[in-house]
Amino acid sequence: MSRKPAGESTRPRHATLAVVLQVRAGALQVLLWQRARHPWRDAWALPGGLLEEGETLEASIRRHLAAKVDVREVSHLEQLGTYGDSRRDPEVWELATAYLGLVQLGLDPHVPQDTRWHPVDDLPPTAFDHGAIVLAARERLRGKLSYSNAGFALAPPTFTLAELREVYVAALGHEVSATNLRRVLERRAVIEPTGERRPSGSAGGRPAEVFRFRDTQLAITDPFAALRPRR
Repeated sequence: MSRKPAGESTRPRHATLAVVLQVRAGALQVLLWQRARHPWRDAWALPGGLLEEGETLEASIRRHLAAKVDVREVSHLEQLGTYGDSRRDPEVWELATAYLGLVQLGLDPHVPQDTRWHPVDDLPPTAFDHGAIVLAARERLRGKLSYSNAGFALAPPTFTLAELREVYVAALGHEVSATNLRRVLERRAVIEPTGERRPSGSAGGRPAEVFRFRDTQLAITDPFAALRPRR
């Protein structure tokens, strides 16, 4: 089978892909769509498509994302990496530049029938190298949560410490102390109280203090920090 793209070009074609992550039902989940044709028919793939002539990479992925999810609900988007193994597509030579996108807890973007959310820890059969790209995005996110304010892109606009802790636990994959999380994020001036409190539930207790992130743009807060599981 010839691997030469149409037009007899010896250059690879270029695609953009998006790993869109959100905490849903207590788990970090990724948006995938099910392919309806070969290669990899019925396997699950990342949203994306080919780069058009004169188009920037970010413009390309935003255009392709618009077909799968309302991009206004993607609270953060950054380039993850470029994948160029000549064997990643069995039919053509294709480079792919992947982006990491994050959606805040509580939003429920409308998606087409062929598109669903899947837990990153329990991925279905994936097309091409998309499963490996999803895992690379998860590792990038975990790093970002350790040394930046990236939590703003996963948490709702306002939250209690218990709610924020659940977001971090789902994304990091290990237990996190709410007390320690508050101490770390307040020391870095990442979160601040809103002055409001949530009414206590049926179990009683004091109303919970409500917080928000100070900024909704990514900022490095501690380049040498890491949120690691307890030993």
